[in-house]
Amino acid sequence: MDLKIDSHYITLGDFLKFFGLAATGGDAKMIVKSGGVLVNGEVCIMRGKKLMEGDTVEYDGHTYTIKGSK
Repeated sequence: MDLKIDSHYITLGDFLKFFGLAATGGDAKMIVKSGGVLVNGEVCIMRGKKLMEGDTVEYDGHTYTIKGSK
């Protein structure tokens, strides 16, 4: 799946909330801290990680790609 963003980046926590993978910021924090989220193929435990165009996020068997607005 692709996520089109109009800004330079979206944080990992906001990304999880946008896709409904986390209902709240607290949920996003728990998901990320559990080590179950991969960013560009590596475990990421930083909820504030900035995701930019071309980055991929893997969670719960799904892969998402960040796309720019252009």
